[in-house]
Amino acid sequence: MVVNLMELYLQRMRQRRSPYTRPEAIDQFAAEFPYEPTPDQNQAFIDVEKDLTERETPMDRLICGDVGFGKTEVAMRAIFIVVSAGYQAMVLAPTVILANQHYDVMSDRFSSYPDIKIAIFSGAQSKEEKDELITQIKSGHLQIIVGTHALLTERMAYNNLGLLVVDEEQKFGVQQKEKIASYKSSIDVLTLSATPIPRTLYLALTGFRDASLMSTPPPERVAVKTYVSAFSRERALSAIKLELKRGGQVFYVVPRIKAIDDVLQFLKDSLPDVPMAVAHGKKVSKNIQLAMEKFSCGEIKILVCTHIIESGIDIPNANTMIVQYAELFGLAQLYQLRGRVGRSGREGFTYLFYTDKSLLSRIAMDRLGAIEEHSDLGQGFHVAEKDMGIRGFGSMFGEQQSGDVANVGIDLFFDMLFDSLSKVDQFCINPVPYKDVQLDINISAHLSSEYISYLENPVELLNEAAKAAEKDIWTLTQFTEDLRRQYGKEPRDMELLLKKLYVRRMAADLGICRIYPSGKTIIMKTNMNKKVFRLMVEAMASETHRNSLTLTGKEIKAELLVTLPDTLLLNWLFHCLADCYAVMPALVKY
Repeated sequence: MVVNLMELYLQRMRQRRSPYTRPEAIDQFAAEFPYEPTPDQNQAFIDVEKDLTERETPMDRLICGDVGFGKTEVAMRAIFIVVSAGYQAMVLAPTVILANQHYDVMSDRFSSYPDIKIAIFSGAQSKEEKDELITQIKSGHLQIIVGTHALLTERMAYNNLGLLVVDEEQKFGVQQKEKIASYKSSIDVLTLSATPIPRTLYLALTGFRDASLMSTPPPERVAVKTYVSAFSRERALSAIKLELKRGGQVFYVVPRIKAIDDVLQFLKDSLPDVPMAVAHGKKVSKNIQLAMEKFSCGEIKILVCTHIIESGIDIPNANTMIVQYAELFGLAQLYQLRGRVGRSGREGFTYLFYTDKSLLSRIAMDRLGAIEEHSDLGQGFHVAEKDMGIRGFGSMFGEQQSGDVANVGIDLFFDMLFDSLSKVDQFCINPVPYKDVQLDINISAHLSSEYISYLENPVELLNEAAKAAEKDIWTLTQFTEDLRRQYGKEPRDMELLLKKLYVRRMAADLGICRIYPSGKTIIMKTNMNKKVFRLMVEAMASETHRNSLTLTGKEIKAELLVTLPDTLLLNWLFHCLADCYAVMPALVKY
């Protein structure tokens, strides 16, 4: 994980792309924004435009601003620049609710530009709908793709991806975020967050990543009043009745699904005539959507829910939030939840109820104190800083996104980090060109006349397979999946032909230029150094493969128990190299 992330950041520094041309229509697009931009928003527009149109290195910018402060508009202007240059943009959101909101907002904002096609991709869709969208994305017929982590599927292939927008990045794990960026490390990345995770914040504060801070509220926004106290039914009911009396609606949030039934029963007993609904992550997406629509149009007055509503909900009439068991929520979660109310000109109220003060840990007390202290508008960055103080900023590159570094100290930590960075070349895999890989195994697969007649254009298909292998393993995998989707499982001869392509492709990526058998030994000529070989072999899943491989000089030797016929030899090589290839994310590739 360390090396993989290090490789990504180093490659991004070394990566070059031509600056985008500033489209003539961008001024017209900006003029269509229905609100007066705040000074911070204007600065963010300038920062992002400079990143895209003046710099030759890919953008990696964090836009930090409270909910409703206009981060999405900054993203849409970046998308406009990228899409106008003929590239695609992907918008990744942590929940279906937030993805739907982005889709609605962007569809409306880009409605004057019929050439820009937008689609939403999520786990709620059927397989047929997903297949159709994947085909359109691959062919380039869609310019903007909005979706949840369903976009991270291995089957997803882009025609010409240029920009990735990640919203509420603290909801994604390190591997999820870096997976998108790493498979094409030259793309531009824009991260939107009200409360970034401590590590991202620290990277931004120390200059590892660029950041634009939006802390000026829109003129009509009023700060949400926050009250922290021990739970009492009387206080909760009083707050609800006050909101209902002024014609508003209420969010009632609990941390766990199993707590919802008790809360719902208590509310129904106390307020029998008030319409209520439930929303949580285990409900079917369509049911959540239906509940949200009813709440949005005012049919439902109280929504009892988990923190699923913490991002992407914009209901101007809901201006009171009750959070029960507040001590079980994280600081960023509490901050995001509070951002759901007070989104119109009407004053919002948030009541954070904890169970028993004597049972609260020091960290829980600090969290509740921090959220009460930072009640002004535009405090997301400061809340994240406070979070960094409470939790630490985590290992700079690790999967743990926060943690205590006080035992080491920041200066020593950075000395250690840069010492590790200076040794990066010891863990490099140096690929060789695909066409230079020589596979000396005597297999000439002849496709049966029956299978040839079954294929629409066999010669073109075989040429396409060879081109896919020459490009990269990803394209070859896509080719194989498309072939099986269209014609079903391939016969034995076609399988052998594909395996030869896979073996040569994997060998090229692993720095192996020639493979040939010598009795019971398979010899692979390579440029791999001993450290990389040792790391790779130690991490291999198969004990059989692990025990058979040795490195002598510039040759990897695989000792087999018996001399295998050529077809079985190819099969053994395929599985052995696939085992080696699976380890590659732990090594640096240039």
